[in-house]
Formats: sequence, structure tokens, C-alpha cells
Amino acid sequence: MKLLKLLDLYCCQGGATRGYQAAGFQVTGVDIDPQPRYLDINESFHQADAVQFIYDRLTWIRETFDFIHASPPCQFDSDCQRIRSNEHPDLIEPTREALEVTGIPYVIENVSGALSKLKQPVELCGLMFGMERTYRHRYFEAGGWTLPQPHHPRHEAPQAKMGRPPQPGEFIQAVGNFSGVGLVRADWGVDWMNRDGIREAIPPAYAQHIGEQFRSHLDALRVAA
Repeated sequence: MKLLKLLDLYCCQGGATRGYQAAGFQVTGVDIDPQPRYLDINESFHQADAVQFIYDRLTWIRETFDFIHASPPCQFDSDCQRIRSNEHPDLIEPTREALEVTGIPYVIENVSGALSKLKQPVELCGLMFGMERTYRHRYFEAGGWTLPQPHHPRHEAPQAKMGRPPQPGEFIQAVGNFSGVGLVRADWGVDWMNRDGIREAIPPAYAQHIGEQFRSHLDALRVAA
């Protein structure tokens, strides 16, 4: 398997990074905040504003990376943040503009509240990857390549109401000060993450799937050539 290099923008504690590593990528993470729990913190993490990092390191990025994953903070489009009247920047469009400048294929990930801002997004759900406690719907815009939409299994289990521990048979909404951190860690395979990291993360299985789909895309291009 050829080693591909990937830039993980807004990487937080590394949920996407772990998945892309499983798909055979060498990953470099970027986040504006210190991330002591990030994977390979000493070798492959840059603390920086993600959009500015692209413009500051544009030549190096173009020469180094095969693919870029970007997860702009979702708080601007989050229902719970609107209820609390909290203000957050809307970073989807500035992130897309910067990604397009690189000329490198990418995905932008976000929540359902941002669907109107994403171009032809693909929906991923925990049921697609055998998860047993979380649905975790997230949406992915692919730029410079096509990401197929997987089949979405029917939901059977109810989700636990916010503010109380999940009961047997209930799925967990891993947002806010949710209960069941250990259950989500096990469901996603993220034993290094705390609650704060899980709230901001995608399950590694999503990123592994996207990485494998991107590899298939490259294989198809080689065959066509």
C-alpha cells in the first residue's frame, strides 16, 4: 500500500487522524488550540489557525500532501449553541476557499445544521460501520473527487434524552455534557479521548472509510490513464 500524506485541519484530539492512519495515510494535524491528547503530538502536530496555516505554508502543503480533511468548528450551526445564544465564527466558506487555493483533493466535514452550506454532501452514520451505541450523523463535502453515498440502515434504537445516562438499548447523543463517555470510547475505539474530544470528533471509522474511498479514486485514475 502506497503511503499517502494527509493534512487534518481542525484535528482536535485526532478522531479523523486515527481513521486515516488505519487507511494507510501519514497524517499531520493542525488545530488552533493545544491538543496534548493528539496522536503523535511531538512529530506531526501544528498549533495554528487552520485557514491561515494554509496560506502561510501553501507551497509546502502543495509539495507535501495528497489529501486534506477539514472539520471547521460546528458550533455556529449547532442547535444547542443557538439556544444558548453563544456566538461562534462561521468557518466553512473561508475553509473551502483556502482548500481550493491548494488544488489538493479534500473533504469538509460538518453537522446537519450546516447542510445548506455544504456542496452535495454525503451522510455517514454509525450504523454503516457496525456501531452499537451511537448514530453520530455527519456530512462530508468532497472537493476535486467524488465520495459515494453508502446505504443508510434504518434506525431502530431510540436515543437517550440529553441530561441522563443512557438506558440499555438506547443510543447516545455524544454532545454537550453527555453521559456514557466510556461507552462511546468503546463504540468508536477512541480510548485516548476525553469528553471534550469526543464532542468535537468524528468516529475514526468514518475517516478510514473516506480514506479507502479516496484510494479507490486514485486507483481508478491510474487505470484510466
